[in-house]
Amino acid sequence: MKSLRITTVQAPLEWEAPEANRSAFAKWLAPLAGKTDLVILPEMWTTGFTMNAAAVAEPMDGPSVGWMRQQAARLDAVVTGSLVIEEGGRYYNRLIWMPPDGQLQYYDKRHLFTLAGEHRVYTAGTRRLVVEWRGWRICPLICYDLRFPVWSRNTEDFDLLVYVANWPEPRRRHWQQLLIARAIENQCFVAGVNRVGLDPNGHEYSGDTTIVDYRGEVEHHVEEVEDVFTLSLDREDMLHYRQRFNFLADRDRFTLEP
Repeated sequence: MKSLRITTVQAPLEWEAPEANRSAFAKWLAPLAGKTDLVILPEMWTTGFTMNAAAVAEPMDGPSVGWMRQQAARLDAVVTGSLVIEEGGRYYNRLIWMPPDGQLQYYDKRHLFTLAGEHRVYTAGTRRLVVEWRGWRICPLICYDLRFPVWSRNTEDFDLLVYVANWPEPRRRHWQQLLIARAIENQCFVAGVNRVGLDPNGHEYSGDTTIVDYRGEVEHHVEEVEDVFTLSLDREDMLHYRQRFNFLADRDRFTLEP
């Protein structure tokens, strides 16, 4: 079975400046053509974690989604990350899953961060997304979703969980431990990509971008620096591990309500 090369991009974000952030990420992605299968950007990678949606929101045919389409085609890889989208008179913290052929899929953040008032600005998503890419099944989620294991639960329908985030430094230990927990309980790879730097609201971000394997072993972790890192994941080893320790077969069955 084919391995999957994933690239995590941990970077500072210019506040509410989509054009500047597109330019910065273009430089970080420039050397990756033909060298990766999946590029993961942070949550709200064009703006930082802003509640000023009216000022920065873009439509689905706007410049940032177009930029992702161009980059995916150039790299021959999926490019994913979330941004502020306006659609039907509502705002969404929307993760875009952009493959090289441009036939995108998306996921709207389910668990809005009430502590920051995100629920008063954005509309919550109601469906989870599981995509197939180069022989892998992947479930991409957004930041605060990490705290809710039911929403992240693997019903043997994915191999890799992806979390894109703007996770603040004071709760960095939660981020680190929960990524490991999600990997262990779901017997899958987990990649969590966070930003670094300081935003105008005084929130500091420590990065702590992490890749965890299906046993809960940390394969990559980086703290408060800019970092572009590529790692090859082996699905066959994961499946052998699941066969030997078939804990997923004993999981609780439940139905999620919208």
